[in-house]
Amino acid sequence: MRLLITGATGCIGQYITEALTTQTDHELFLFVRNPAKLTVDPQQRPGVHLIQGDLLDLSPLAPLLPTLDGVILTAAAWGNKNAFAINFEQTCALLQQLDPQRCQRVFYFSTASILTRQMTPLPEAATLGTAYIRSKYECLQAIESLPVGDRVVELFPTMVFGGGADGKRPSFITKGMRQALKWLWLARFFRVEASFHVVHARDIAQVVLYLIEHPEYPVPRRVALGNPAITVNELLTQLCQAHNLPIYFQVPLTPALVNFFIKVFRIQMSPWDYFCLNYRNFSYDTILNPQQLGLKPHYATVVDLLE
Repeated sequence: MRLLITGATGCIGQYITEALTTQTDHELFLFVRNPAKLTVDPQQRPGVHLIQGDLLDLSPLAPLLPTLDGVILTAAAWGNKNAFAINFEQTCALLQQLDPQRCQRVFYFSTASILTRQMTPLPEAATLGTAYIRSKYECLQAIESLPVGDRVVELFPTMVFGGGADGKRPSFITKGMRQALKWLWLARFFRVEASFHVVHARDIAQVVLYLIEHPEYPVPRRVALGNPAITVNELLTQLCQAHNLPIYFQVPLTPALVNFFIKVFRIQMSPWDYFCLNYRNFSYDTILNPQQLGLKPHYATVVDLLE
């Protein structure tokens, strides 16, 4: 297969690129802004090509796009600058240039934050979301009506760990975890009713590799990528056990108490932050992870992820 990977130097993209380079003989085209940030050597085998450029300008890809059998779209603009241009407009423009008669599968990476538990678009993402969230929401509304829309697999990573200690680019959560753990001594005394999923980018790469190599697998059109859901209280218990911190009692962290802390410590929060704080249950009905595919996960638990 001839596969294009965007965002090959990003947290998720770097693991997918590594897996496809070392475990397959597919012809790969890596579209990157800065080749120096690649964590794999594209010359370690034939058939791996670098294309330097930016998604704001698709002209370097124009001759290639109609010849592709598959596309893996992990690139994204996270801040306000260029968020809509890259995450929505240029992503759709790229997909429109694929040949519907040739392209077999598109793996489009979004974010689970824009979905309800039932895998439908979350209305608040369109009205309260950051530029990144809103751009992903808008792209989701448009992508299924494109000529290749019927072969798009929409992948929604949950809370992604990865990078850092292994020399790869760390995720936002990995970068912030060391600082967050400094407050574990205090957090253990509070109880929060909330749930979510976590996943490591290397396990996401396992899933994508499997789906590419097994096109017969009946993957849902929309699927969240994550380990089985865990509650905040379960997370605190596991973290405290790993750090030998006893839990003597826990105070329910109610919305009123949260607002009290926000005011006292003068915490700056966006409308989307407030919504997420009150929404709390970011767990999903349609989840995919290595275990469900009969694979051994690299990081099956929160303790594994922290190690």
